[in-house]
Amino acid sequence: MTEGGWKRGRVVERFDGKILDIKRVECESASGKRGVFTSVASRDWAIVVPLIRRDGHVSCVMVRQYRHGAEDFFLEFPGGIVEEGEDPAKGVGRELEEETGWKAGSIVHAGTVSPNPAFLENRFHVFVATGLDFHGRTDFDEHEEIETILVPFEEVRARMGEGELGNAMMVTGLFLAERVIGRLRF
Repeated sequence: MTEGGWKRGRVVERFDGKILDIKRVECESASGKRGVFTSVASRDWAIVVPLIRRDGHVSCVMVRQYRHGAEDFFLEFPGGIVEEGEDPAKGVGRELEEETGWKAGSIVHAGTVSPNPAFLENRFHVFVATGLDFHGRTDFDEHEEIETILVPFEEVRARMGEGELGNAMMVTGLFLAERVIGRLRF
């Protein structure tokens, strides 16, 4: 517990799911306040903003897939759940290859944030990939149906946060990626 923070006590209710664990936990503050708080544990998430330069133009390798929570298709940067014990940079390199058939020559960390620290315990890692090589072999998870699309970088910037580019994690990913893109040579 940090100075002035809350001490976790007994778990009063728990739901163990495939990708997350929801629990209600009794907590007490340093000043003596008590309450029961909901906490969601999940493995870390990671995405990669893969950039390719062709004929002087920069494009992003993106994936379009159906998202069951929103019941709609989204255009996203490749990524997924970081496997237990896996380095997030290696995880996004693996996800990029599995989902798109592209292999990164270089993967640079752009930032790590807490998706919603009010109740989520995990972290969200963002990377930028350059030096891409297309080998064309994909390896989708059992329930994945993915379409790979090259989208001009300026179009991604202009449309991010709207319609099929409305996934908040992708908005965050682009913001963090743009902080390092200017330093990259590709």
